[in-house]
Amino acid sequence: MVSHKSPPTMPKPHRGATIRVTAPLGMLAGCPFHDVRMKLCTAGLRPTRQRIALGWLLFAKGDRHLTAENLQEEAQASRVSISLATIYNSLNQFTQAGLLREIAIDGSRTYFDTNVSDHHHFLVEGTNVLIDIPWVAVDYEGLPRPPAGKSIAGVDVIVRLRDNPTG
Repeated sequence: MVSHKSPPTMPKPHRGATIRVTAPLGMLAGCPFHDVRMKLCTAGLRPTRQRIALGWLLFAKGDRHLTAENLQEEAQASRVSISLATIYNSLNQFTQAGLLREIAIDGSRTYFDTNVSDHHHFLVEGTNVLIDIPWVAVDYEGLPRPPAGKSIAGVDVIVRLRDNPTG
């Protein structure tokens, strides 16, 4: 026989209190919006309506690479009304909170990666599609020495690909 217990109720916080959810990020409640809300709270971000909507669009489809413009197109297709400025602000906040990884390509295009683990990327020239490369060790010995008082925080490798000519 299965017991159906109601979840314990939490005391109502006083006005102005900050609520911290301490459940692990991998723990899913089964409801995508609740999962996004938990993810935001765990990262220290207030789960506003717009952040939850963007989080659902970002994280519901697994690991992927998006630009702010791609996300705005998806939001419009899902009938989520949100400005491009708000999308940029949210993506930057998600990145600072560790939920996304920012990847700048040639200084002109910025992608946001939902896979925040250590890994590198292939860039398909002509299409600007990014493909994850599982983490491989990078030899730091050949890198230039950092300036005095600085240390290398990490190395992001982007391997450019192009189609082979057919002949």
